[in-house]
Amino acid sequence: MKKALIATVCAMGLGLGALQAKASTIVETAAQAGQFNTLMKAIEAAGLVDTLKGDGPFTVFAPSDEAFAKLPQERLDALLADKDALTKVLTYHVVPGKVMSSEVQAGEVQTKAGQALVVKTEDGVKVNESRVVTADISASNGVIHVIDSVLLPN
Repeated sequence: MKKALIATVCAMGLGLGALQAKASTIVETAAQAGQFNTLMKAIEAAGLVDTLKGDGPFTVFAPSDEAFAKLPQERLDALLADKDALTKVLTYHVVPGKVMSSEVQAGEVQTKAGQALVVKTEDGVKVNESRVVTADISASNGVIHVIDSVLLPN
């Protein structure tokens, strides 16, 4: 009887610990990944942290630091200095809903920026001309797909 009571109390404690543990949001997941330092700087500069920590769900095509390094430094500096332009570029990387790689279909997808992305599924997944290099990084409010270049809206 005593062993059963101790086992029940331990199980309850583990259950409470699991309830207290909260899955990371897209912002927290990206910050912890270590490969999105420039993206995190841009999200902060654009004032989008709270939005991307929100309920969502969101699908984010996230350029890695290597992808941002492909942009000329003066172009990146100009974007970081222009909040409106930066917001437009960043929201162009965000699609409403949580779309896992197994659900991706070729065609146009509307972004939070109001412009469509073109998704191709031949020889892997491409978004416009950017290739998805890592898919399905799950977060509490969506999913991140890592891409190899920054998407620039018209």
